[in-house]
Amino acid sequence: MSRPVVEICAETLESCLAAREGGADRIELCSSLSVGGLTPSHGLLCSAIADSELPIHVLVRPRAGDFIYSPAEFQIMVRDVEHAKALGAKGCVIGLLLAGGTVDVERTRKLIALAAPLEVTFHRAFDHTPDLSAALEQVIACGCQRLLTSGGQPTATSGASMLAHLVEQANGRIRIAAGGGVTLAVAPLLLQCKNLDLHVSFRAMVNDPLWSKDVSFPPISTEDVRRMVALAAGQPKQIPQNGDNW
Repeated sequence: MSRPVVEICAETLESCLAAREGGADRIELCSSLSVGGLTPSHGLLCSAIADSELPIHVLVRPRAGDFIYSPAEFQIMVRDVEHAKALGAKGCVIGLLLAGGTVDVERTRKLIALAAPLEVTFHRAFDHTPDLSAALEQVIACGCQRLLTSGGQPTATSGASMLAHLVEQANGRIRIAAGGGVTLAVAPLLLQCKNLDLHVSFRAMVNDPLWSKDVSFPPISTEDVRRMVALAAGQPKQIPQNGDNW
């Protein structure tokens, strides 16, 4: 694909259908966006795969809070990866850290091997590591094909310079997607960084709950998605004056 990939973060079937009709490339499926996203239910996953006609990448996160998981929680993640793979998902989205905040390389590798040949994305747990450049090398070494990040900041715009640095450092070894506050109003700024994909949830107040609890979620509309895809394709359409809330 010549243009940046547009991924819609969806927690309802209606949002999945809006993503499809608006021309999005893929869906990250989750539940409970109010706490940063959790693993979606069996029913939602089945419906999204059957009805959206888009590649579904499943968030595997057993609980809210930090990304340091107990052995029992890790076994839940193992089963959720197996479940998503058996149902026909195209990818899994994971993020595991050690107590010091660095990437949990050993268990990340285990989940990637289990998910194969599905694509695996390392999510914004990455943004809570103490050294993003070192964490990027760890994520690549684990075998992840994609990284979702806001450049270590609450939003992708505030982390834009780091995003550019990470894309340069990656040098094609892994795809990087900007997530966190990606709206129609700020997408053109982010798209100035070449080889940067977009992860979009269309939040009205777009902070990660680990940074702030000031989050709300308007319905995703087909037209919102269509405009974002047009921006990614370099064909900007008129953006409403209140675009910051889109």
